[in-house]
Amino acid sequence: MLLPYLHSELIEAGCDEAGRGCLAGAVYAAAVILPHDFHNELLNDSKQLSEKQRYALREVIEKEAVAWAVGVVTPEEIDKINILNASFLAMHRAIDGLKVRPQHLLIDGNRFNKYQDLPHTTIVKGDGKYLSIAAASILAKTYRDDYMKELHEAYPQYDWKGNKGYPTPKHRAAIAQYGITPYHRKTFNLLGNEQLSFDF
Repeated sequence: MLLPYLHSELIEAGCDEAGRGCLAGAVYAAAVILPHDFHNELLNDSKQLSEKQRYALREVIEKEAVAWAVGVVTPEEIDKINILNASFLAMHRAIDGLKVRPQHLLIDGNRFNKYQDLPHTTIVKGDGKYLSIAAASILAKTYRDDYMKELHEAYPQYDWKGNKGYPTPKHRAAIAQYGITPYHRKTFNLLGNEQLSFDF
């Protein structure tokens, strides 16, 4: 069973990101404040759920959350500030979007750039431990998947509908064959070998 909160007396927002390890596309993050009595037996780390379950849970979360928001950082921004900082920035943008101000943040992972004056706690594998982080992981993942499916229509040769921008052999083979798109992260090792063969 996932835990409902770390501090019962505080308004807590769970935060998580999706798309950090991808070669293409924006990184997405979500922040979610759930009611203290929120209960859903299906809610778990988004990686443990089927696509159908994730989208069904997204509807529940959006309907029942006290507040929720999604933040996005573009591939260009990722190349400028690096993926770790981009992940933190996406979370900051998600927190910016909350209609209720949290008093404490639960962050999935082991590092975070402080957000304003709010206290935070980082939790490794937090999406498998706390409901609000699991909810954030589902929103971040499904909104990013929607975005990659849209991009797939314009660039079907990279199979983003299937790989969502992650470094699969098919994705890397397409990069080698067709080159890169404006959505590829140029600072990443796109071909998976030691030497990049692109002239940027």
